[in-house]
Amino acid sequence: MSESNSEPAFTAGRARPWRPDDLLNGHVVASYGGVAADSSVNAIKPEGVCEHVREFAAAVAEMAVEFGKGCRDIARQSLGNRDSVAVQSFQKVKELYFGKRVTRKLRFMNEYLPEDKEPVHAWSVILFVAVLAFTGAPSLNLLLLWLFGSIIVLFADMAYKIPALIVNMETTPTTPDVVKKVYIHPPSAARVMLPDGRYIAYKEQGVPADNARFSIISPHSFLSSRLAGIPGLKASLLEEFGVRLLTYDLPGFGESDPHPDRNLETSAMDMLLLADAVGVNHKFWVVGYSSGSMHAWAALRYIPDRLAGAAMMAPMVNPYDSIMNREERRRTWKQWTRKRQLLYFLARRFPRFLAYFYHRSFLSGKHGQIDKWLSLSLGKRDKALIEDPIYEEFWQRDVEESIRQGSANPFVEEAVLQVSNWGFSLADLKLQKKQQGKGMLNWLKSVLSAAQEEYIGFLGPVHIWQGMDDKVAPPSMTDFVHRILPGAAVHKLPYEGHFTYIYFCVECHRQIFTTLFGTPQGPINMTTEVVPSPLQVDTEEQKEMTLDDSVLAQAET
Repeated sequence: MSESNSEPAFTAGRARPWRPDDLLNGHVVASYGGVAADSSVNAIKPEGVCEHVREFAAAVAEMAVEFGKGCRDIARQSLGNRDSVAVQSFQKVKELYFGKRVTRKLRFMNEYLPEDKEPVHAWSVILFVAVLAFTGAPSLNLLLLWLFGSIIVLFADMAYKIPALIVNMETTPTTPDVVKKVYIHPPSAARVMLPDGRYIAYKEQGVPADNARFSIISPHSFLSSRLAGIPGLKASLLEEFGVRLLTYDLPGFGESDPHPDRNLETSAMDMLLLADAVGVNHKFWVVGYSSGSMHAWAALRYIPDRLAGAAMMAPMVNPYDSIMNREERRRTWKQWTRKRQLLYFLARRFPRFLAYFYHRSFLSGKHGQIDKWLSLSLGKRDKALIEDPIYEEFWQRDVEESIRQGSANPFVEEAVLQVSNWGFSLADLKLQKKQQGKGMLNWLKSVLSAAQEEYIGFLGPVHIWQGMDDKVAPPSMTDFVHRILPGAAVHKLPYEGHFTYIYFCVECHRQIFTTLFGTPQGPINMTTEVVPSPLQVDTEEQKEMTLDDSVLAQAET
C-alpha cells in the first residue's frame, strides 16, 4: 500500500497540508475549494492586479499593527518610568517660562474638544490631518503618511499618558466611574388649560389662596422646572410670612405643552393667565433667578398693573444689549469660558447647532455636572456647593423633570430668547414722567384737563440680590441694570456666588422675605368677629317687648 493511501482523506473545505515530498515528486499542490489539484492536470490561474493590491494592503496593515505593538513595548519600557530622560525633558520644557506661557495661551483651545478626548492626542490628529489636507499628496503616499502619522500620534499619546498610568496600573486597579442614568418619573403635576388649549403645569407651596397675605410667582431658569422654586425654602417660613408660592413649567419644559410662537410677551401672558386660573385675585410678586429673570423683566413690561413688586437673584440680561456700554460688555464676557461664549454666539447666529451640544450633554440620558454641561466658570463656594450630596440629589431630580419631553426645541428657544431682541428695553421699565406730545392741541388738553402728571415705567419696588463672586451672571450685569434703573434697590453680597445665596440657605431666605414683606404677620385669619348693626339691635329689642306684652296678656286672661 502506498504512502498516499495510508493517510486519511481530506474532505471538501479543508486543504491538504503541504508535504516536503511534494517537491521531490515534482508535484505542485494548489488548494482550490479545499480539493488538492495536481499541476499536471489543472494549471494555476495567474493573479490579477486586484489580488496584488489586496495582498499589499493586507501586508501593510499587518506591518503597521506589528510596528505599533513594537512602539507600545518600547514606550512601556522606556517611558513607563518617571525617571526616564524623555519624561524629565518634557517636564523641564513645561516648567520653562516660555513653555508655561505657550501652554497658558493655547489652553483655551482645549475647551472646544469633546470631554472624553485627550488634548495631546486630539490636537496631534487635527494638526496632522490639516497638513495632509494642504499638501495634496497622492493616494498611495497619503495612505502611507496616514499610517505613519497615526503611529506617531499613538506614540505621542502613550508618551503623554503612560508615565502616570502604568505605575498606577501596577499598584492599584482602576475602577470605572458609575454613571447614573436619567429616570423619567410618572406625571404628577397639577395643570390648568389656557385659552389657546395648551396646558401649563404648576406647583403650589405655602398657605392656601384664601389665607395668603402675599403671593409669589416664580418662573424657573434654564435647565430647570417648577420643582426648583426657591431651593430649600422651608414651609414654616412661608407660613410665618403668610406667603403663597407658585412655580410653573415654561412651555415645553416639564409637563407644560410647548408654545408654537413663544416670545417674552407670550411668557408674560402665560404668567397672567396662570395667576387668574389659580385664584390670585390681588397683585402678586414676581421672583426671577438667573436666566429666569428675563421672564420677570417681561412681566414688569407687559403686565405691570398685576404686580406688587419684583425680586431678582443674580439676574441675567441680554449680553448683546445695544445700550450696554463697552466696559460693561467686556467685564461680562471675560467671566465666561470660551465654550460658553461659543454657545451664546451660536444661539444668536446659528441656533440649530445648539441641539448637537444639548444632545451630547443633558439630553444624553445620563447625569452630569452643571458646570460641565453648561460650560460654567464657578467660584470656590459654588464649586463646593455643587459637590454637596443634598444639592446633587436636588439638581438631578430637577433636571429629570426639565428634560421630561426629551426635545431640544424648548432649550434652544430659551437660549435664543436670552440673546435676541426682547421686544422691549430695560429703559422702558424706568419710572419717569410721561412726556406730553408737541403741538397746540396737546397743550390745550394738558391745561384744560388739569390732571396730575402721568408716569410711565414700573411703579412698584424692584430688589436685586447679587453675589460679588458670581461668574455665571457677573456683577457687571447688575451694574448695567442699576445704571438703567437707578430706582432699583441693589443688595451686593460679598463672597457669594451664583448658587450659594439662594440654594438651601434658610437665613438668606428669611432676609429676602423680611426685605420684601417686612415684619412677619402670618396668614390672614378668615374667622373674624361679627359686630351687630344698630338696626339689628332695635329689631331684637322690639321682639323682646312684643314677647313681654303677650305674656302679660295671657296672665290677665
